[in-house]
This record gives sequence, structure tokens and C-alpha cells, in this order.
Amino acid sequence: MRNFKHPIMEIAAIIPARFGSSRFPGKPLADIGGKTMIQRVYEQTRSAFEHVYVATDDLRIFNVVNSFGGSAVMTSDKHQSGTDRCREAIETIERESGNVFDIVVNVQGDEPFIDPLQLKTLVSCFKSEDTQIATLVKRFEPGEDIHNENTPKVIVSSRMEALYFSRAAIPFRRDIPKEEWAKDVVYYKHIGLYAYRRDILPTISSLPQSTLELCEKLEQLRWLENGFRVKVAETDIKTYAIDTPNDLEMLAAMGLF
Repeated sequence: MRNFKHPIMEIAAIIPARFGSSRFPGKPLADIGGKTMIQRVYEQTRSAFEHVYVATDDLRIFNVVNSFGGSAVMTSDKHQSGTDRCREAIETIERESGNVFDIVVNVQGDEPFIDPLQLKTLVSCFKSEDTQIATLVKRFEPGEDIHNENTPKVIVSSRMEALYFSRAAIPFRRDIPKEEWAKDVVYYKHIGLYAYRRDILPTISSLPQSTLELCEKLEQLRWLENGFRVKVAETDIKTYAIDTPNDLEMLAAMGLF
């Protein structure tokens, strides 16, 4: 697959990767069909972008990335979010490489089967000069539980910008039984990929946690609450995030590896 290049924008894709995880310690180094999870994420991302880096606070992950020929950057272990880690990483990358980037893509380190087309769709949002931050959504399929609080939902405006993110099913449908809410209304799930204009990263990563963010435990609400606009692109490609060892076993049973 040819690498995605924009005639104007220089793009850096950063994969934040922590070793510590309460539900799956050492997750980035989990074996998936003979390759570590972080290698699979890296290779899928590299199919979309030329400049790809893993940002980690763990020397074991750093060494594994170097061992398969990838690029890794050591970052602080004090970061509260992937966005914060991306900010430190891009500053180090630009300082050490001499490159200057326009867009930073934050790729989830626990999606080893991410489709490069999703990454390209995400970056396409920046064809509009007004785009500050971009993310992806996917329509809930028939039978999927829109009330699952572990799957964030998003309301999208006619301009394809996020109005609100919530763990609750939104919109709320008054006087309609909950099991019928999705029958004739589109509900969108949030796909946790982000891209940012390089020049706003210092600002959004310096914002204090907001009231809505603390309520919902969703970082992106901090940006909305502070007046930033989040452009949304829709994908129809299914994603497979791995949060626990059981998730890995389920994907193996599905024949994904």
C-alpha cells in the first residue's frame, strides 16, 4: 500500500504506549501471532504515514520497537493522557530530527488491526483550514448496545463537528422505550483516534481538567468545554480494541490472527 501524503501537510503519527495497565499489564508487548501488539500497530500505521513513532515511558517497549526497526521516543511517566504524551513526543522528534510537522495523529496502541484507510479518513478532515482537532465516528449496527457505558457516543452537527460526547446514549428519546431508541435514529459511537494541528497541541495539553470531563471521564470534553472545535469523519470499518487478555482470546477465536 502506498504511503499517504498530502501536498501541503507534514504528518507525524504517534502511538502512545504504556507498560502499566490495570486490566492488562504489559499489553503493548503481548504476542499476537508471532508479533508484539505494538509492532502490529506500528506496521499498520506505517502503511498510511511516512513518519511514525512510538511514544513510551518504558525502556522494554522502547527496546522492542527499536529491535523491529521502528522509531521510538522516551517520554515522562507522569502524563495523564495520550494527548499529553504526544505533545512531549513531537517536541522531542522535531528537536532531534529537524523536521517540522503540521499535523499530529494520535494512534491507539491497543488496536493491532487498525485499518490504514481509517487513518487516511481521519487526516482528510484537515483539508479544511478551519479544522483544529479531528476524530472518527461509526454508526451503531443493528443489535449493538447503545446503552453500554464503555462505548462513548457522540452527537454530530450538520457541519460534521462534535457537539457532545457521552457514555450515555445520546440523543435521549423521551417517551420511547429504551430498547427502541435506535430503530429510526442514527446513533454514533466514538472511535478513539485523534489528529491535531501541531500548533494547538501545547494549548490543549495545558488545559486543566474540566467539569464535563471529570463527570464523563472523557478527555475530549475538555476541548469542547474550552471552545475548541472537533471535526468528525465517519468510517464504516469495524475496529477491534484490546483492553483485556480475554479480548485477545476472542479475536483469536474470530480468526483475525
